[in-house]
Amino acid sequence: MIIEMNHISKTFGTLEVLKDISFGVDSGEVVSVIGPSGSGKSTLLRCATFLEKISGGEILYMGERAAHTDESGKVNYVRFQELTRFRSYCGLVFQQFNLFPHYSVLKNLVDAPIHVQHRSKDEAEETAMELLRKMGIEDKANAYPYQLSGGQQQRVAIARALTMKPAILFFDEPTSALDPELTGEVLKVIRQLAEEKMTMVVVTHEMPFAKAVSNRVIFMAKGVIVEQGSPAAVFDDPKEERTKQFLRVFER
Repeated sequence: MIIEMNHISKTFGTLEVLKDISFGVDSGEVVSVIGPSGSGKSTLLRCATFLEKISGGEILYMGERAAHTDESGKVNYVRFQELTRFRSYCGLVFQQFNLFPHYSVLKNLVDAPIHVQHRSKDEAEETAMELLRKMGIEDKANAYPYQLSGGQQQRVAIARALTMKPAILFFDEPTSALDPELTGEVLKVIRQLAEEKMTMVVVTHEMPFAKAVSNRVIFMAKGVIVEQGSPAAVFDDPKEERTKQFLRVFER
């Protein structure tokens, strides 16, 4: 199993955003996370990728524990050097692209492999160009983010995450900032990655996409996993009333 998150809780002050969340993702699996805004989906991804610290529970990557809660209730993370290794297992693609505006597309892709993973410039650039070809934007290598459409920027962001060769890729509503035409461009790339058995967790409001691409769907509301199962089970035969209410909105 690539990642396991067991009994995860997350609070911000008195606000409990995640409540006893447990799930895991196997190699090659595509898991879609759906649910209303404010249900904790993005926070879950930020905890999984170590951008936020959990308030309770444990996180394991490749069967190794990265964080756990001790008997006193204190959350303990592995040391910084070890945490860097755990971070290398995962990549995260954000809603708003988060590209460096003063870097060219190519420099956005090669900067982390060179400075974080200490790969040679030639190797990093070769990998980057290969990924840009895969994304259909090889001709944009020397362009800057402001010169690209939203769909192109998001494809650069996906390529940037892939340059680090993560074991699992997380997407936080990757099409929410895009119009319908550009949304199709990005979803096509994610479908292609799914066909190549890239392990992915995708937070999305694109229900037809989630149904078509996922091996498993998780429905969250108010900080808990309400229901999970195969796309057919969740979309065509949901068991929980809250799931049914949510999906009715998308049937209109």
